[in-house]
Amino acid sequence: MKHGNAVRLVSTKDMSREKWLEVRNGGIGSSDAAAAVGLSPYKSPLELWLEKTNRKQPENISEKEAVFWGTTLEPILAAVYQQRTGNKVRRVNAVLQHPTQSFMLANLDRAVGYDGILEIKTASYHSAPLWEETVPEAYQCQVLHQLAVTGKAWADVAVLIGGQDFRIYRIERDEEKIFDLVDQEIGFWQSVTDDVPPDADGSDSCGRALDWMYPQDSGETIDCTDSDQLNRLFCELLDMKRRREQLEFLEATHKQTIQSAMGNATTALFVGGKVSWKKPKDSQGIDLKRLLTDQPALAAQYAITTPGTRRFLMQVEKPVPAKS
Repeated sequence: MKHGNAVRLVSTKDMSREKWLEVRNGGIGSSDAAAAVGLSPYKSPLELWLEKTNRKQPENISEKEAVFWGTTLEPILAAVYQQRTGNKVRRVNAVLQHPTQSFMLANLDRAVGYDGILEIKTASYHSAPLWEETVPEAYQCQVLHQLAVTGKAWADVAVLIGGQDFRIYRIERDEEKIFDLVDQEIGFWQSVTDDVPPDADGSDSCGRALDWMYPQDSGETIDCTDSDQLNRLFCELLDMKRRREQLEFLEATHKQTIQSAMGNATTALFVGGKVSWKKPKDSQGIDLKRLLTDQPALAAQYAITTPGTRRFLMQVEKPVPAKS
């Protein structure tokens, strides 16, 4: 069956979470799109690649408070959207598939009329600045993916911010952006089918993925001296480290100079802003060293093991002194 231009791949009515995850892992869903093209603030292409190649199970976020409230409020916000806009919405109880790029999948919160999509979001008060002028980039990517899969003309993103600020943003179909997104997703999916990991991108998620992939060192030494690229990166990394240390030194010196000028003052005003230097209230804690000295049996009774992580340390070879 068709839904717009999309193929109705499988019904989600009464589908178990396990089956849904299995179907979802067979392609790039709309919530995967930003991660696949490197625009997600939470997940890197490498971490998504680990999941899509079945090396690593996706994190189960269904029990998280934000997800719970998003799911609970979804039908209410859909009704509010319908009431305020007059647009009739309907559920689409199916995983939809792109008509030619079979790995591109989508689940819609609601369909609107014949040409529209409704994407529903909830956001905390602290996230409000991200929604100040438009939809955050990662969610724009999600919606463009849905438009690509379905062939529909527009999408409304309805968001409830801080529990009381309801907004609606319209995203029109943009063929140039959709072409670029599909092209990038094809590249990512090729890395999945070829079983070749995406490049590192400097994100925390990528760092976690590498720690997960290579948790234990083997003791082996590899020789990279013949690699122009790796030697260049090593030299650049050393230079960055030196510059960071210089900047940290200057930062500490500037800070201490201002503190010296402030003395006992709480606040200092400047042309571009202000600095506060306050003493917090005293806090109470437990002297664990003394406690374990007095009660050594507690150490074994309440001992926990914290997994170690590999440390990345750089060393510079010292020049060999010339023989006299």
